[in-house]
Amino acid sequence: MTDDPRSSPIPPAAVAGGRVLLVRHGETAWSRAGRHTGRTDLPLEPEGRLQAEALGSAIAGEGLVFAEILTSPLARARETCRLAGLAARAIVVDDLAEWDYGAYEGKTRAEIREQRPGWDLWRDGCPDGEQSADVARRAERVIAQVRAADGDVAVFAHGHLLRVLAACWVGAPPQLGARLVLGPARLSLLGYDRDAAAILRWNAPVAS
Repeated sequence: MTDDPRSSPIPPAAVAGGRVLLVRHGETAWSRAGRHTGRTDLPLEPEGRLQAEALGSAIAGEGLVFAEILTSPLARARETCRLAGLAARAIVVDDLAEWDYGAYEGKTRAEIREQRPGWDLWRDGCPDGEQSADVARRAERVIAQVRAADGDVAVFAHGHLLRVLAACWVGAPPQLGARLVLGPARLSLLGYDRDAAAILRWNAPVAS
Protein backbone atom coordinates (compact mmCIF):
# COMPACT_ATOMS: atom_id res chain seq x y z
CA MET A 1 0.00 0.00 0.00
CA THR A 2 1.26 3.46 -0.87
CA ASP A 3 0.95 6.61 1.21
CA ASP A 4 0.89 8.80 -1.91
CA PRO A 5 -2.52 10.58 -1.82
CA ARG A 6 -2.44 10.99 -5.58
CA SER A 7 -2.60 7.24 -6.18
CA SER A 8 -4.40 5.85 -3.11
CA PRO A 9 -8.02 4.93 -3.87
CA ILE A 10 -10.58 6.20 -1.37
CA PRO A 11 -12.95 3.46 -0.20
CA PRO A 12 -16.62 4.48 -0.45
CA ALA A 13 -17.13 3.62 3.24
CA ALA A 14 -14.80 6.47 4.21
CA VAL A 15 -17.00 9.02 2.48
CA ALA A 16 -19.96 10.63 4.26
CA GLY A 17 -21.38 12.42 1.22
CA GLY A 18 -20.94 12.93 -2.50
CA ARG A 19 -17.43 13.34 -3.86
CA VAL A 20 -16.21 16.10 -6.15
CA LEU A 21 -13.82 15.33 -8.97
CA LEU A 22 -11.85 18.45 -9.89
CA VAL A 23 -10.48 18.52 -13.44
CA ARG A 24 -8.07 21.21 -14.57
CA HIS A 25 -8.22 21.87 -18.31
CA GLY A 26 -5.53 20.69 -20.70
CA GLU A 27 -2.51 22.70 -21.77
CA THR A 28 -2.78 26.02 -23.61
CA ALA A 29 -0.04 28.17 -25.11
CA TRP A 30 -0.13 30.49 -22.09
CA SER A 31 -0.23 27.78 -19.44
CA ARG A 32 2.86 26.24 -21.03
CA ALA A 33 4.61 29.62 -20.96
CA GLY A 34 3.58 30.39 -17.39
CA ARG A 35 1.41 33.36 -18.38
CA HIS A 36 -1.50 34.29 -16.16
CA THR A 37 -4.56 33.27 -18.17
CA GLY A 38 -7.73 34.57 -16.60
CA ARG A 39 -10.52 35.67 -18.89
CA THR A 40 -8.56 35.44 -22.18
CA ASP A 41 -10.41 32.65 -23.98
CA LEU A 42 -7.55 30.59 -25.38
CA PRO A 43 -8.08 27.20 -27.06
CA LEU A 44 -6.30 24.04 -26.05
CA GLU A 45 -2.96 23.29 -27.68
CA PRO A 46 -2.72 19.98 -29.60
CA GLU A 47 -1.03 18.47 -26.53
CA GLY A 48 -3.86 19.80 -24.40
CA ARG A 49 -6.41 18.09 -26.62
CA LEU A 50 -4.59 14.77 -26.25
CA GLN A 51 -4.50 15.28 -22.49
CA ALA A 52 -8.22 15.97 -22.42
CA GLU A 53 -8.98 12.81 -24.40
CA ALA A 54 -6.88 10.78 -21.96
CA LEU A 55 -8.87 12.28 -19.09
CA GLY A 56 -11.98 10.53 -20.37
CA SER A 57 -10.62 7.05 -19.66
CA ALA A 58 -9.17 8.14 -16.34
CA ILE A 59 -12.47 9.64 -15.20
CA ALA A 60 -14.38 6.52 -16.25
CA GLY A 61 -11.99 4.49 -14.10
CA GLU A 62 -12.80 6.53 -10.99
CA GLY A 63 -16.04 4.64 -10.42
CA LEU A 64 -17.97 7.80 -9.62
CA VAL A 65 -21.66 8.27 -10.46
CA PHE A 66 -22.10 11.90 -11.44
CA ALA A 67 -25.28 13.63 -10.37
CA GLU A 68 -23.97 16.83 -11.99
CA ILE A 69 -21.17 17.87 -14.32
CA LEU A 70 -20.16 21.52 -14.04
CA THR A 71 -17.84 23.49 -16.28
CA SER A 72 -16.34 26.94 -16.50
CA PRO A 73 -17.71 29.06 -19.36
CA LEU A 74 -14.22 29.47 -20.83
CA ALA A 75 -13.41 27.49 -23.97
CA ARG A 76 -10.38 25.64 -22.61
CA ALA A 77 -12.44 24.08 -19.80
CA ARG A 78 -15.50 23.39 -21.96
CA GLU A 79 -13.32 21.77 -24.63
CA THR A 80 -11.61 19.60 -22.02
CA CYS A 81 -15.02 18.50 -20.79
CA ARG A 82 -16.13 17.71 -24.35
CA LEU A 83 -13.02 15.74 -25.25
CA ALA A 84 -13.33 13.81 -22.00
CA GLY A 85 -16.78 12.74 -23.18
CA LEU A 86 -18.90 14.55 -20.59
CA ALA A 87 -20.18 17.63 -22.43
CA ALA A 88 -23.68 16.28 -23.09
CA ARG A 89 -24.67 16.71 -19.44
CA ALA A 90 -22.43 19.65 -18.58
CA ILE A 91 -23.84 22.77 -16.94
CA VAL A 92 -21.93 26.02 -17.52
CA VAL A 93 -21.34 27.84 -14.23
CA ASP A 94 -20.02 31.39 -14.53
CA ASP A 95 -18.53 31.23 -11.01
CA LEU A 96 -16.06 28.60 -12.28
CA ALA A 97 -14.24 31.10 -14.52
CA GLU A 98 -10.57 31.56 -13.70
CA TRP A 99 -9.24 34.26 -11.37
CA ASP A 100 -9.55 37.65 -13.06
CA TYR A 101 -5.95 38.86 -13.27
CA GLY A 102 -6.91 42.34 -14.44
CA ALA A 103 -3.83 44.36 -15.35
CA TYR A 104 -1.66 41.27 -15.00
CA GLU A 105 -3.49 39.21 -17.62
CA GLY A 106 -1.03 37.49 -19.96
CA LYS A 107 2.04 38.32 -17.87
CA THR A 108 4.38 35.88 -16.19
CA ARG A 109 5.19 36.14 -12.50
CA ALA A 110 8.70 37.36 -13.36
CA GLU A 111 7.31 40.11 -15.61
CA ILE A 112 4.90 41.25 -12.90
CA ARG A 113 7.67 41.35 -10.31
CA GLU A 114 9.76 43.55 -12.57
CA GLN A 115 7.00 46.16 -12.15
CA ARG A 116 6.06 45.24 -8.58
CA PRO A 117 8.90 43.58 -6.62
CA GLY A 118 7.75 40.98 -4.13
CA TRP A 119 4.27 40.69 -5.63
CA ASP A 120 2.33 37.63 -4.49
CA LEU A 121 -0.98 36.74 -6.13
CA TRP A 122 -2.45 35.18 -3.02
CA ARG A 123 -1.64 38.13 -0.77
CA ASP A 124 -1.83 41.08 -3.16
CA GLY A 125 -4.34 40.10 -5.82
CA CYS A 126 -4.50 41.96 -9.13
CA PRO A 127 -5.19 45.63 -9.92
CA ASP A 128 -8.37 45.95 -11.99
CA GLY A 129 -8.98 42.27 -11.27
CA GLU A 130 -9.78 40.03 -8.31
CA GLN A 131 -8.38 39.53 -4.83
CA SER A 132 -8.27 36.08 -3.24
CA ALA A 133 -11.40 36.90 -1.22
CA ASP A 134 -13.31 37.64 -4.45
CA VAL A 135 -12.39 34.25 -5.88
CA ALA A 136 -13.28 32.56 -2.57
CA ARG A 137 -16.78 34.02 -2.68
CA ARG A 138 -17.32 32.48 -6.09
CA ALA A 139 -15.85 29.17 -4.92
CA GLU A 140 -18.20 29.09 -1.92
CA ARG A 141 -21.20 29.49 -4.22
CA VAL A 142 -19.97 26.55 -6.30
CA ILE A 143 -19.49 24.48 -3.15
CA ALA A 144 -23.06 25.21 -2.09
CA GLN A 145 -24.28 23.98 -5.48
CA VAL A 146 -22.10 20.87 -5.29
CA ARG A 147 -23.25 19.98 -1.78
CA ALA A 148 -26.88 20.28 -2.85
CA ALA A 149 -26.36 17.65 -5.58
CA ASP A 150 -27.61 14.14 -4.95
CA GLY A 151 -24.37 12.30 -5.64
CA ASP A 152 -20.90 12.83 -7.05
CA VAL A 153 -20.04 15.91 -9.10
CA ALA A 154 -17.36 16.59 -11.74
CA VAL A 155 -15.99 20.14 -12.03
CA PHE A 156 -14.00 21.27 -15.08
CA ALA A 157 -12.20 24.54 -14.44
CA HIS A 158 -8.84 26.26 -13.93
CA GLY A 159 -5.72 26.05 -11.82
CA HIS A 160 -6.08 28.97 -9.43
CA LEU A 161 -9.87 28.75 -9.15
CA LEU A 162 -9.70 25.04 -8.28
CA ARG A 163 -6.96 25.64 -5.72
CA VAL A 164 -9.15 28.22 -3.99
CA LEU A 165 -12.15 25.90 -4.20
CA ALA A 166 -10.21 23.10 -2.48
CA ALA A 167 -9.13 25.46 0.30
CA CYS A 168 -12.69 26.62 0.85
CA TRP A 169 -13.96 23.02 0.79
CA VAL A 170 -11.95 22.20 3.93
CA GLY A 171 -12.83 25.50 5.61
CA ALA A 172 -9.38 27.04 5.16
CA PRO A 173 -8.55 30.56 3.97
CA PRO A 174 -8.17 30.82 0.19
CA GLN A 175 -4.44 31.41 0.67
CA LEU A 176 -4.05 27.68 1.36
CA GLY A 177 -4.35 27.36 -2.41
CA ALA A 178 -0.82 28.74 -2.71
CA ARG A 179 0.39 25.39 -1.32
CA LEU A 180 -1.76 23.26 -3.62
CA VAL A 181 0.15 23.04 -6.90
CA LEU A 182 -2.09 21.89 -9.75
CA GLY A 183 -0.87 21.05 -13.24
CA PRO A 184 -2.82 21.01 -16.52
CA ALA A 185 -5.06 17.98 -17.12
CA ARG A 186 -4.71 16.76 -13.54
CA LEU A 187 -7.39 15.15 -11.39
CA SER A 188 -8.12 15.88 -7.75
CA LEU A 189 -10.80 14.49 -5.47
CA LEU A 190 -12.67 16.20 -2.67
CA GLY A 191 -14.97 14.45 -0.25
CA TYR A 192 -15.25 13.53 3.39
CA ASP A 193 -13.26 11.59 5.95
CA ARG A 194 -16.08 10.43 8.18
CA ASP A 195 -17.93 13.72 8.68
CA ALA A 196 -15.05 16.11 7.98
CA ALA A 197 -14.61 17.71 4.55
CA ALA A 198 -11.29 16.54 3.16
CA ILE A 199 -8.97 16.59 0.16
CA LEU A 200 -8.87 12.91 -0.74
CA ARG A 201 -6.41 13.11 -3.62
CA TRP A 202 -4.56 15.99 -5.28
CA ASN A 203 -2.86 16.77 -8.61
CA ALA A 204 -2.99 13.19 -9.89
CA PRO A 205 -1.37 12.80 -13.32
CA VAL A 206 -3.18 10.98 -16.12
CA ALA A 207 -1.39 8.63 -18.48
CA SER A 208 -1.71 9.79 -22.10
